[in-house]
Parts: sequence; C-alpha cells; structure tokens
Amino acid sequence: MSHEIARETVDALLPEVAELIASGSRLIDVRQPYEFDAARIPGAELIGLDEVAERREEIDREQPTVFYCRTGNRSALAASAFSQAGYDVTSLTGGITAWIEEGHEIEPEDGYIAEPGEAAAILESRSRAES
Repeated sequence: MSHEIARETVDALLPEVAELIASGSRLIDVRQPYEFDAARIPGAELIGLDEVAERREEIDREQPTVFYCRTGNRSALAASAFSQAGYDVTSLTGGITAWIEEGHEIEPEDGYIAEPGEAAAILESRSRAES
C-alpha cells in the first residue's frame, strides 16, 4: 500500500499524496499566513512551522497527516520530527510548487505561489491587484 511506503520514507511524491488526501488524510500547510492566503491545496489547514510543535496535541498520532510547504523543505522538517515522535505523517515532496506544476486544483482558483519573505508577497499581491 503506498501509504505505508510514504510513512517509511516520510517524503512522498504527488501520486502518493493525492491518494492520501483522497482517502481522508489530514492536510497541514506549514507555511506563513500570507503564503497560505496566496494559494493552498483544497482542504488544507494552516499550522505554521513556527507553531506546529507547540500545537502537536491537536494532531492525532494515528490519523494519517500530510504536511506541505512551498517546495518541501519546511514540511520535510516537520514530517521528520513528527515521524520520529511516532506520528503517521508524510511530507509532500516538491510542495505546493510541484502540486501546481502537475495541474492539481488550488484555492483560490487564481492563486499563486507567494515568494519567500512577507515584503515580496505584499508587492506581488499589489501587482496582481493592479493588473
């Protein structure tokens, strides 16, 4: 079963993650709020990397959970730590960037991948609003 493969390796590719999401896995975006607002995978909830450890009691150890971020680095950190603590977690390899590149749905429909740094994101948002 691909879910077991994903759990053993912690990182998972798009087909495995899409299957996990379709089967009811919890989906947690570990990016910053401005990144989440710019684009997110449908059904995702935001628990930023800076707060995910302190909110660990909100995450069920037994419920399959997928972490994702922009390119997979932050989510891999979260998934590794939670996996070592006995949680059933996976990180989306390539993050939302890979998700979008493969043509998967995002919210909002006209969403975009926010650049790192809040200032860059604000400028991008203003630029899009003016066009």
